[in-house]
Amino acid sequence: MLENDPKTPRINEEQRFRLLIDAVVDYAIYMTDPSGIITSWNSGARRFKGYEESEILGQHFSRFYTEQDRADGLPQRALDTAVREGRFEGEGWRVRKDGTLFWSHVVIDPIIDSQSGTLLGFAKITRDLTDRKMAEETLKQSEQQFRLLVQSVTDYAIYMLDPDGRVTNWNQGAQRIKGYLPAQAIGQHFSMFYTPEDREAGEPQRALSVAATVGRFEKRGWRVRKDGTRFMAHVVIDAIRSDTGTLLGFAKITRDITDATKAQEALEQAREALFQSQKLQAIGQLTGGIAHDFNNLLTVILGNLEIVRKRMPNEPKLAQLLDNATQGALRGVSLTQRMLAFARRQKLTSEPVELVALVQGISGLLQSSLGPSIHIQAQFAEALSPVLADVNQLELAILNLATNARDAMPQGGRILIQAQERLGEEVGAPDRPLAPGRYVCLAITDEGEGMDEATLALAVDPFFTTKGVGKGTGLGLSMVHGLAEQLGGRLLLKSEKGVGTTAELWLPVAGDAVADKPPIIETAAPPVNGLKVLVVDDDSLVLTSTRLLIEDLGHQVLCASSGAQALELYERNQDFDLVITDMAMPQMDGAQLAKLLRDRQPTLPIILATGYAERLEGFATQLPRLIKPFKQIDLVQVIGQTMK
Repeated sequence: MLENDPKTPRINEEQRFRLLIDAVVDYAIYMTDPSGIITSWNSGARRFKGYEESEILGQHFSRFYTEQDRADGLPQRALDTAVREGRFEGEGWRVRKDGTLFWSHVVIDPIIDSQSGTLLGFAKITRDLTDRKMAEETLKQSEQQFRLLVQSVTDYAIYMLDPDGRVTNWNQGAQRIKGYLPAQAIGQHFSMFYTPEDREAGEPQRALSVAATVGRFEKRGWRVRKDGTRFMAHVVIDAIRSDTGTLLGFAKITRDITDATKAQEALEQAREALFQSQKLQAIGQLTGGIAHDFNNLLTVILGNLEIVRKRMPNEPKLAQLLDNATQGALRGVSLTQRMLAFARRQKLTSEPVELVALVQGISGLLQSSLGPSIHIQAQFAEALSPVLADVNQLELAILNLATNARDAMPQGGRILIQAQERLGEEVGAPDRPLAPGRYVCLAITDEGEGMDEATLALAVDPFFTTKGVGKGTGLGLSMVHGLAEQLGGRLLLKSEKGVGTTAELWLPVAGDAVADKPPIIETAAPPVNGLKVLVVDDDSLVLTSTRLLIEDLGHQVLCASSGAQALELYERNQDFDLVITDMAMPQMDGAQLAKLLRDRQPTLPIILATGYAERLEGFATQLPRLIKPFKQIDLVQVIGQTMK
C-alpha cells in the first residue's frame, strides 16, 4: 500500500520545501547547472524579473545582466568566484523581461556533492533593492548639491568644527574672508581667528560652551585674517547632535560686516552731527530771541537811568548808586553781545583787519586782565594778510580765549599766541569742511589742565562750563564759535588732559572783499532841535523810555505800538520830520513799515532800531541803524547824521 511506501515521507518533504521556496515573493530564488543554465524558478523571481517558469527554464542566467556587463564577462566571473571562494555576493544593475533596469543584491552559492565533491550547480538568490538604491542616489545627489552650494558661497565663511573646536571642512567664503587655504585651516583650532585679547579672555571656549549648552551662539566681534588685519564679524555657531543627543561638532557661519559697520557708524555720526546742528540752531534761535528782549529791557534801564541822572539833585551817594546801576546794565549789554554772537545775530562790521597790529594793540589790556602770574608770548609769521572781521568782536573773542586759557592755569603759566596763513583744505573735517581759500589761523595755546574727549565735545555748547558757580556764564567759547561761523571761518579746539589746550580761530583773508559797513556815519553831528518825531515800538516800556529821551532833547514825540497804528498817525499828521521804528514787530515789521511810509513820502527820514542783525533787503539796507540798547548820546548822533 502507498501509506507503507518508505519513499512517501521524503517526497512530501521535498514538496514542502519546494512549496516554501515558491512562496517567497521578495527574493528571486533559483538554481542553475554548472554552466549557468537555469534549472528552477520561484514566484519571487517571476514577480520582479517578469519571466514565467516556462520561459526561463533552460536559459542562461546571463540574460539578466546588462549588455555591458555581459561584454565584460561579469556573469562568468561571478560563477568562478562562487566556485573558488565558496560564495559570490555583489550589487549591480539587472534587466527585467520588459527591458527596465533594477538594482539587485545577488548571492551565488555553489552546490557541491558532499560525497564526490562534484559541482552540481549554483543556488542564486537575488533581491530587488531599486527603491533603496534610488533613495541613496537621491541622498547622494542632495549631499553633492548641498556641498556645491556651501562651497560656492563666497559672502559667508561656512565650515564645521569637531567637538573640540578643530576645523573639519572649509568653503570658498571662508577662504576669501579669512585668507586661509583649506589645507591651512582644516585641522587647526578655530581660536586662531580670534584676536589675542579675546583668546586670553577665553572667548572661543565660551562660544562653544554656550552653543553646546543652549544649542546656538551668536555675537559680533573683531576677528583676524591670515595677513593679520582685523575685520568685524557676525558669527553664528550651532551645535550638531546625533539622534541620541551625542555632540558631533559645530556648524559655524561667519560674515564680514566691516563695511556695514563702518557705514552704520558713519550714519550714526551724521545723525549726531545733524542733531547737534539742529540743537545749536534751536538754542541759537532761542538765545537770539532772549537777547532781543533783554536788549529792550536794557534800553529801558539805561534810558531811564540817564533821565534820572539829569534830574536828580547833586547828591554824591545817589550818583554812586546810579553809577552802579549803569555799570550793571552795561554788563548786561556785554552778556547780550555774547548771546547774539553765539546766535550769529549781532551786527558785524566786516572790514580788513591787521591781526598782528590788533593783538599788539590790546596786549596791555590782555596782560592786565590776565594778571601777573600769566606770561604772554606771541609768535607771528611774517607778512600776514589782513583778515575780514569785526574789530570790536574780534578783540572780545581774543580776550575770551585768553581768559579761558588763564582759568585753565590757576597756578599761572605761559600763553602762546601764534598766527600763520593756512589753506581751508587743511582743516580736515570731512563732516563740516571749510570753504576753499586762504585763512589766517590764530592759535592761543595754554599749559593748563586740558580737557578729556567728553568735555571737549561739549566745550562750545552754550552755558556749558567747567568753572565754579558764579565764575562763568559758559557763553565765552559759544560767542567765539558764533563769531567765527558768521565771518565764514571756524573755531577748532584741540586738547589733551594734563597737557593743555589750543584754540584755533580760522579767519578768512580779506583779499578784495568789500567791507560790509553800515550806512551810519560815525563822525559827530551837530544837535538838531525842534523835530516832530514818530516813535514806533511794540514794547511799551521801550516806547516810553525812547519818548522820554527824545523829548529831553527838545523834540516833539508821537508814539505808536504797531505798524498799523503808525500808519494811522501818519495819515493824520503828515508833517513828521523823522520816524524811529523798531525792526522786530509782529504782523508788520520795521522794514515793511518804512517801505509803506517811503511810498507815501519818498524823502521821509527813517531810522531802524534793532537789537540784532536782521536780514534786510531792498532800500531798508541803506536806512540808518540805531543799535539797542542805546543811550541818549546814541540818539543825538543818529538823529544828527540822519537829518544832516
